[in-house]
Parts: sequence; structure tokens; C-alpha cells
Amino acid sequence: MDSRIWLWVMIICTQIVLIATVTDPNDVAVLSALKSSWKNLPRKWKGSDPCGRKWEGINCTNSRVTTLILAGIGVRTNGIGDIPSLSMLQYLDLSNNKGIRAILPPSIQNLKNLTTLILVGCSFRGPIPDSIGSLKQLVFLGLNNNSFIGSIPPSIGNLTNLSWLDLSQNQLTGSIPVSNATSPGLDNLLKAKHFHLANNRLSGPIPPKLFNSNMSLIHVIVNNNQLSGTIPSTIGTVKTLEVVRLDSNSLSGTVPQNLSDLKSVTELYLSNNKLSGPVPNLLGMSSLFYVDMSNNSFDKSDIPTWFTRLSLNTILMENTQLQGEIPSDVFHPQLESLVLSNNNLNGTLDIGNSYSTNLIVDLKNNSIANFVQNSGYNLSLNIDNNPICEGGSTGRYCTTRKPYVPITLPSNRCPPVKCGSSKVVSPNCKCKIPYTGTVLFYSHSFSNLDNTTYYTTLHNTLMSAFQSIQLPVDSISLSNATLDEYNYLQYRLHIFPSSQDYFNRSSVASIGTVINRQLFPLPFYGPLFFLDENYCCFPENKSSNSGIVIGSVVGGFVILLLIASAVTYGIYQKRQATKAKQNTPFATWGLDNGSEAGDVPQLKEARWCSFEELRRCTDNFSEDNMIGSGGYGKVYKGTLDTGHVVAIKRAQQGSLQGAQQFKNEIEKLSRVHHKNVVALVGFCYEKGEQMLVYEYISNGTLRDNLTGEARIKLDWMKRLKIALDSAKGVTYLHEHADPPILHRDIKSSNILLDDHLTAKVADFGLSKLLGDDSNISTQIQGTIGYMDPEYFETHRVTEKSDVYSFGVVLLELVTARSPIKNGKYIVIEVQDAIDKSGHPNGLYTVLDPALGSFQTLPGLTKFVDLAMSCVEKLGVDRPKMGEVVREIENIIDLAVLSTGGDSSLTFSSQNTGIVGDLYHPYGDSVSDASSLTVPFETELRR
Repeated sequence: MDSRIWLWVMIICTQIVLIATVTDPNDVAVLSALKSSWKNLPRKWKGSDPCGRKWEGINCTNSRVTTLILAGIGVRTNGIGDIPSLSMLQYLDLSNNKGIRAILPPSIQNLKNLTTLILVGCSFRGPIPDSIGSLKQLVFLGLNNNSFIGSIPPSIGNLTNLSWLDLSQNQLTGSIPVSNATSPGLDNLLKAKHFHLANNRLSGPIPPKLFNSNMSLIHVIVNNNQLSGTIPSTIGTVKTLEVVRLDSNSLSGTVPQNLSDLKSVTELYLSNNKLSGPVPNLLGMSSLFYVDMSNNSFDKSDIPTWFTRLSLNTILMENTQLQGEIPSDVFHPQLESLVLSNNNLNGTLDIGNSYSTNLIVDLKNNSIANFVQNSGYNLSLNIDNNPICEGGSTGRYCTTRKPYVPITLPSNRCPPVKCGSSKVVSPNCKCKIPYTGTVLFYSHSFSNLDNTTYYTTLHNTLMSAFQSIQLPVDSISLSNATLDEYNYLQYRLHIFPSSQDYFNRSSVASIGTVINRQLFPLPFYGPLFFLDENYCCFPENKSSNSGIVIGSVVGGFVILLLIASAVTYGIYQKRQATKAKQNTPFATWGLDNGSEAGDVPQLKEARWCSFEELRRCTDNFSEDNMIGSGGYGKVYKGTLDTGHVVAIKRAQQGSLQGAQQFKNEIEKLSRVHHKNVVALVGFCYEKGEQMLVYEYISNGTLRDNLTGEARIKLDWMKRLKIALDSAKGVTYLHEHADPPILHRDIKSSNILLDDHLTAKVADFGLSKLLGDDSNISTQIQGTIGYMDPEYFETHRVTEKSDVYSFGVVLLELVTARSPIKNGKYIVIEVQDAIDKSGHPNGLYTVLDPALGSFQTLPGLTKFVDLAMSCVEKLGVDRPKMGEVVREIENIIDLAVLSTGGDSSLTFSSQNTGIVGDLYHPYGDSVSDASSLTVPFETELRR
């Protein structure tokens, strides 16, 4: 068939596909990648048009994916894929998928339109990325019940629209961040109503600045941490507060008096701390129902007057040094629970006759001598281990027993029904397969758990929430109301389907998101979260509408007829391309990318890598294999088919170069071969991708090692060797590469350390050829803190610009400080330290403490002199990199001599992996010297 006919057929087929497809191509690519790498996604994710085909869990607006809800459907993955590229996404809920064992990547910052992020009850790990502070539209952030570690990012303070912040039930450490001159903090969240930070390992004091009168907070829940210090009085200025949970920490000192100003607080938890001073006066807290101050060290006190003057239903003050008699009017009709055990209460107990018959009273371990109603009372009472129970007393109030906790709630009254496997009788007496889980409340304003009023309120509220968005819920049942070890009220919840015997994935996901988002008002109960049990019985993807099936089959058959020939032609072309690649890997250069690609690249050593090979070796570019990211894109670790472990730098869509520019870059990098420069192994240029494949360097960046993040201790001699290695790498670029190269972004995070701490210069994203006219630019490029001040003035970058940047790195090696931190510039700090004493030894004020005393650092003075000469304001006053190398070698000689010239410290080439300066990207060294052993000082100078 004539090739023009084939082309015509392909054009027609392409037009058909374009007409049928309404989803943005980028969004299609992201979701298709998820479909191929995630497990247990909805079976209805079929076709190439998620919006048009209405994939389960996905909603779209103007052909862009705006909602992704996959809660509770059993998703399994080790990374979140490229979800951050769904740039118009507004609502993301992946909660209750324990199989999501992923990190939350820094690229989450790309979801600029996200308003709701719910990841409750998954298995997320690693730190919460600081970049989360870029999600300025975020209103709801629920990361609770995961395994996040590290500190709370201060950048969350940038989320000025945030209403709900829940980081509870993780492994977070450090202090609660508040703002300062250079950093935001949680005190900036003036619209926030919920601070849920419970059940972590947070430490330090509660910052007074955390609270102010302009805030909208209603819930402050920070219980079960390691917080210390006093309760800040500023909490009393937040008049909107309704629930305060500070219990189970190490708080000390007196309770601030202005806590009584919080007239809207209904629940107050201060138990299990080290609070002292007088029992706080809570008379002003007119809305208070529930108070727990047990297990503190208050001053000895009679029963406070607020016991009787407030309409409390729960008073828990075990072990708080209360004394004297209990007034009879404490036992008013609203009271549901009174726990005053382990105190010094005495005299005669008189409970009056106004108490509720459901009242629970625990007064054990006191000094009560008598009981007025000892033969006629109707409540649950325990006064064991009081004098009244000594001497053989047989009163039933003297029997030690477990606290009375009801465990059942009203249930259906259906006749006996036998249901099949996995089915349960619903409250409407139907056999259904329910969606089951546990709903937990951080707080509650009552203690009588079998009171039908509370049960009915919860039941009706949940049913109304489901019905308001027309979810297929027939009925629900609540059971096993209990208090867990953290005093969280929990219910077992069964949700039964209506139209069928089972729920589909979309319904389960929607039910979970409705509960965890908690947009409904719920009297008597505080904030909640929902943890489900894996739903057993999602249906197979069936359709009972035969007309739709037949229509789909016929339509599909017509389209298949139209594209069959095009597919055949495509296979033929692919085979021809594959055959060409077998002859030369660059025979198809430009085939997929148009004539602009130019001639075949002239490369040395670097090889062509297929997209499929790189996709396969990174597990479909899994987040678990991601080892870095930036404005250019992401870097992944992988193992090529050849067995080489590599770092794959994948450009993102917005940073792709033109074909000719990309060709020039790989040609330039392929000529760089030196043991102190990271080698280019290969590249990929197909399917619209631009990827560079570098040798993998295992011990991370110099920056990470200086800050301790990489857990490698760098002593003085190791730092001298790193300085020499990296100086040699830059010198090679300037003086020996053909043609010479300006790096233009020398910094500690672009110096990598291998297994043996050999330093290698990396990342040539901004590099230019020396003498290139493009070295004069109108746009300043580089990293703040490392950039040459002369470059700012002239807009001309020279080899002396790299020297300046390298000088800053030398100062980092001495101080371990960032170039710019808290508004202080490292160059000025070091100069000031020297000027104060008139000698470089004045550097001890900014010296890295890990190095020890400056007197024990041979060559330090000369090293600092060298660094300061590199950062001279004028480039003409700075040394060349070759001179820098020679001076570092002299400093190393001096350091070795000062330690007695001990040459017993040796390195073998087997350890270092390299001998000589020229480095081959596919082998350890140019020559075989596996048995060579050299003195330590010689190795340092190599």
C-alpha cells in the first residue's frame, strides 16, 4: 500500500481519538501511570479518557482532573507516582489505604490548587516535606494515623486559608513551630479552627506565641506528647475555643488564671501532667461540661465551688490532693460521672436525693468515715479502701470492681435471619455486606455512654450526611462504645448498602471521605477520624444493560477497523527503527522529535538508553527511587540492564530544552572524564522525554554530610581531602576539558561523596563553554549565597565566578554553616570573626563545633586565608583554580607533617576505586592497580 494512504489512515484515526478524548493529555499520562503501577485500583479505570469515561473516584472540570478520591479501597503502592503533576487537582483523599507505603514528596508543592488533602490511616513515612507550605489554597490537611517522622514544618504557617490541621498519631518530634523574623509558624494560621497534634513525640514548651486573640481556634488537641514547661496564659485570649486537650504531657507550674475566661469551652483535659499551685478556678467557664485534671500535684484544697455552680456532667479529679467533705449539692441531676479517688476526702458522704440514677461515682482510697444513704441509694458507687469499709463492713459500695463502661447500644429487633457468607443483618432486617470500621472522637462532652440521646444524635447525623449527597446507604448501626487508653471515645460502625447487597469502590471511597472530612455539625461530640476495615466484597465489573454492551462492542469494532492498518504500519516502522538501533544506537536520533534535532550527537563513552529501560529500572519512576528534585525535574536511582547503578535526571515538562540544545549538552558532558567529576553514563531522548543518566554516588552531598543528615563524621583531614578532590574537579573543567567548561553552580549540594568519600563535582544544568558569547546574560542564574558579586554587576560569568563559589564551599567546610542563614552571610561572618582578633584564629567563634578546638587543626590559618582570597570582591584578585589546588596540597603537606608524618594511615586503590585523574565511566580505573598501597598524605594529594 502506498505510504500516502497509510498516512491518510493514521490522520483519520488520530482525529477520531482526539474527538473522543476530552481529558487533558498530561492528566491522562499521570493517571495511566498510576494504573500501571498501583495495585487494587477501580476496575472501571478503562480507556484513555478518564473524564469522558468517568473513571471511579475522579471528577473533572473543563477536561482537567480536579478530584481524586480513592479512600478505603485497598490501594497498594510504594510511591504516590506523579500525582503532583495533576496541576488543577483540588481534592485528594487516599485515606484508609494501609498498603500505601510511600513518602510525601517535596513535589507536592506543585498542587497549587489543592484545597483538601486527606491521607488518614495510611502508611505514609518519612518527613512531612517543607514544601507543603506552598499549598496556599489548602483548607483541610489530615495526615493523622500514619508514620511521619521529623519535625512539624514551620512552612505550614504559610497556609493562611487552613481551617483543619490534623497531624496526630504519627512519630513527629521537636517543638511546635511558631513564627520569627525569618520563618513562619502555626501562630500565623488565623483562620484555623483545629490544631490536632496529639499522640506524637513533640517536646519543649508550648510557645506562648502559638495563641493570640485574633485566632479562630475551637479545638486545641496536643495530648500524649512530651511537652514541658508551663501552660501559656495566651491560651486564655482565644475566646473561640471549645475543646482544650493538654493531658498526658509533662506540663508544670500553675494553671493560668485567665483560663476561666474561655466561656465557650465545653471540654477541658489537663490530666497526667505535673501541674502545681492552687486548683484552678473555672467559674467563668459557663459552657463547661467535661473536666479532667487527674494526676497532678495541686495544693491541698477543699472541693472547689465550681463543682456545684457549673452544670458539669463529668468531673474527673483523681489524685489531685482534694480534702474535706463533699457537699451534697455536687450530686445534681446533670452529673453523669464523678471520679475523686486517691485523694484526702473525709467526713460523712451525703449524696442527697437529686442525683441521676445513671450516675457513676468513684471515691475509693480516701478517708470517708460515714455514708448517710448507706442502706438506700440508686447509683454506681465505689468507696472501697475508706474507713467506712474497714472493720468488716459489707456495704456493696465497698466492693472493688472495674469502672462501669457500657459496651452495647440500641440494636435492631429483627426476627432470626440466616445470611450468607460475609453478609450481616442490617437494622432494616436485610442481609447485606456492610462497610465496617471504627469512628474515634478526640473528645466528648459526656460520660454516660449508653444514653440514647447521644447515640441517636450520632446515628441521625451520620445518616443525614450520607443522604445529603445521595450515597447508596440503607442504614447504619453503632456498637461497642468504649474509651480507649487515650480517653478517645470509639464506636464500631457498620454501614449497609441500599440498592444492592454490596458497595462498589466509588461508594466506599465517598463514605470514607464524608466521615473524615466532617463537614457536618455534631452536638455532644468533638472532632473525629474514621479507620476502616478492608472491604471484602467489591463486585466484579459487570453491566446488566445489554444495549450499552452491544453498542460499545460495535463502536469499538468500527474504530478497530480504522486503526488496524495504522497499527500494522506502526509495528513495521518500530521494527525498522529497532533494526537501525542494533546497527548504531543513534540511528533513530530525531525520529520521534522532528528535524530540529539536527545531526547525530558525537559522543564519547555515553550511550543511548531507551525510555522503556529507564522506566523499568526505576520501577516506573517510583517515588521510592527518587533521590532528589528541583526546578528541572526529578532524579531517580536505578540499575541499568548492564548492571550499572545510576542516577537518572528526568526533566519535567516545563524545563525541556530544544533538541539542538539538548544535543549540545550531552555532547559536552560526554567529553568530561575525571575521577572528581560525576560521569555521564548515557541519555534518553524519546517520547517527549529528556533524561540524563549519571553514575550513582552513594554517600550523598557534601552539604548533607556537613549538617549531619547523612550521618558521616567529617574530621579535619577528611575535609581537606574533600576540598582537594572538588578543587581538582573544577580545575579539570576550567583547564583540561575540551572545550573548557564553566560550571556556574558550584555549591556544597553539588559536590557528591562516594563510598570512600572521594568528592565529585556534579550537576551541569547551568554550565557553559568557556569563551561562549552566551556567558553574557540578562538573566542572573545560580544559587543565592554562592554567586559572584562581580557577576551581579557585569552580567558576565567567568572562571573566576566559579572560584568565588568554591571559596564559599571552603568556608562551609570550616563552619558547617549555610551560606545564608537568618539573614547572615557566611563570607561576612568569617571576615568579622577574623577582624575581631586581627588573625584567622578568631574564626573559633564560627568554627564547626564538630571539628573540636582550632588549635588541633593544622593548616587552618592557611586554609581560611585561601578561602577568603577566593571570595575577593573583584575577580582579578582571586586565584585560579589550579593555584587553589596547589595551595590545598601545601596545606595537606603541612597538616601531615604536624601530625608526625604518620604514613601508616594508608588507602588502597581497592578502597578508593580510582587511581590517577582520568576516570572511565564504566570501570573503576584506567589502570589496574588493585594491590597498590600509598601513604595517606599521597592519597590526599592525588
